[in-house]
Order: sequence, then C-alpha cells, then structure tokens
Amino acid sequence: MKFSLIICTYKRREAIAHLMQSVVIQTVYPDEVLIIDGSPDDDTNEYFSTTSFKNLKYYKVPADQRGLTKQRNFGIAKIDKDIEAVCFLDDDTVLEPDYFSEVIKVFNNNPDVTGVGGVAINENRWEEKKEGVFYDSKKYYEFEGYVCKEGTRNVARNYLGLSSHLPPGQMPEYSHGRTMGYPLTDKFYEVDLLVGMSMAYRVNVLKNIKFSTYFEGYGLYEDADFSLRALTFGKNVIATSAKLNHYHNAAGRPNKYKYGKMVTINGWYVWRIKYPKPSVKAKLKWFAITWVLIMVRATNIITTSKRKEAFTETMGRVAGCISLLINKPTH
Repeated sequence: MKFSLIICTYKRREAIAHLMQSVVIQTVYPDEVLIIDGSPDDDTNEYFSTTSFKNLKYYKVPADQRGLTKQRNFGIAKIDKDIEAVCFLDDDTVLEPDYFSEVIKVFNNNPDVTGVGGVAINENRWEEKKEGVFYDSKKYYEFEGYVCKEGTRNVARNYLGLSSHLPPGQMPEYSHGRTMGYPLTDKFYEVDLLVGMSMAYRVNVLKNIKFSTYFEGYGLYEDADFSLRALTFGKNVIATSAKLNHYHNAAGRPNKYKYGKMVTINGWYVWRIKYPKPSVKAKLKWFAITWVLIMVRATNIITTSKRKEAFTETMGRVAGCISLLINKPTH
C-alpha cells in the first residue's frame, strides 16, 4: 500500500526534529512525507533546509492558510495521485520503529476499515488485573483482563450515575464517552473517535470529506469531528500495535481561558455531528456532565500549583456554557 505522511506544524522546530528521527528508522517508510509549516518564523524552514529526508516535501503556508484544519486540507491537496492512505501525526509525537508497518497491516487485512489510530504508550495507564485484588468499580474500569484507574472526573461521574455505558472511544447519545484508550493487547478495537495525534485514513475518505474550517486556529476536537463524518465510509479502529509517544509540547497552544471555552463549545458541536437530534434526557445529561467537569476543574484552583491556569480554564468553560444558551454553533 502506498501511503503518505502529513505533519502539520507550528513553531515547534525541536519537537518535529525528534519526530523525524523516529520516522527515518521505521521498518516501513512513507512514499512521501509532507511537512505543512504554519510558523510565522523561519526556524522550522531552516531545520529542513539543512537536513535531508527521503521522499520529503516541505511547504510553508501563508498566514491565511495557518491553523490545523487548513494545513491538513492543504497537505491533502498536495499528495501524489497514486497514494492509497494518508497518515497524520502531531509534531510532538515520537514513533516506535514499526508504527507505520502496523497501521498499514490493519488496512491491508481489513478492507472494511477506513480509519486507523495508534496508541500513545507513554500515556497508557492500563495494567493487567491481578488475581485476588479488589478493584472498586467506581474507581477502576475493567476490560479484557485489564484495569485502568479512573481520573477524578470519571470517579465523580461514576458516583453520580453519569458515566458512559460504552467502551472507550465510542460516543453515547449524551456524548462524554470514555477517553482512556485501550490496553496494549496488539488487537484493534472499533471506535467512533480517532485522536489527531495519530490517525490514518484511506484516500477515498479524504477525497470525499475535508477537515472542517469551523475549527479555526488550534482547532480543539477537529479530529473528533472528522472521524465521526468518516464513519460514512467504513470503520474506525484503534490499533494497539501501532505505538508511539506523545509529549504535548506547549508551544503554539491557546491560553487557558480560550482553551476552556473551546472544550465546552466545540464539545457541543461535535456531539451534534453524531446526534443532531438527541433526546431530552440526553441533553440534560450532557449539560449535567459538563457542569460536573467544570466543578472538578475548579477544584484544581486549590489542589494544584497551577492555580491561575485552573481558574482561567474554569472561567472559559463557564463562558462556553453561557454562550451555548445564547448562540449555539451551526453545522
């Protein structure tokens, strides 16, 4: 299978350098590597002008093409005509040597699968269930002989009866699904949502739909929006054999107030992609969970050292809720 790699980047020269070093040691190398650089400075351009990578094409986009969704669409328009699949990676990831091999293997062996996501092993919190150990179902999630310790927000939801009844990555009618991924079993699992840090699609999907320009700039949840619309063409799966590390570089991210506001508003927008007409019960549950998450985040003002960040993000989430009452986004 001929495949492209598209990396959209913004002011992260050091991060993308680490990623490229993991790309060159892959057991299966991309047929083309497209770097779509939205940086206003020339640091990333200088890095690629002084290095040599096989099959690499570098593009520095103008100001009106900056932003993750625009840069991804720009990259898609530049792929070769005989490409069969496109892999997208965040610029702050580092791959395990057989990452591409495992992604392509899933595509080749499963014609009904049109979207494949990988697993960030440095964030994976699953562990094998130990015999004779009691795992409180309010504090641990169990799956195929593995357990994952729930975060504070999910523990609160469990006690309040607001937790998702579906496996990770699948969206219930009230949205707010489980986000802990899957244990490293080397299997793949069908999901609704793929994460933008690591996702790949067959080219027929990309020929028919584009990344939405609703998500300007940083574009929180643009990956969820796209993966939900991609379900029209086949299955999305998480391949636990496709492994990488994700380091969440802070460069280029919005301030916490804007981020908090996007969490709420963009979360609502994506929910309505899959469920344009949810039931009254689902609507009430969505807002109930949203406010639980706001209150949990607000406790971080006291419990963490990053009090200003916790406060501004909380205020952004609240502002997002108020905004939805006044002016809901349209699709």
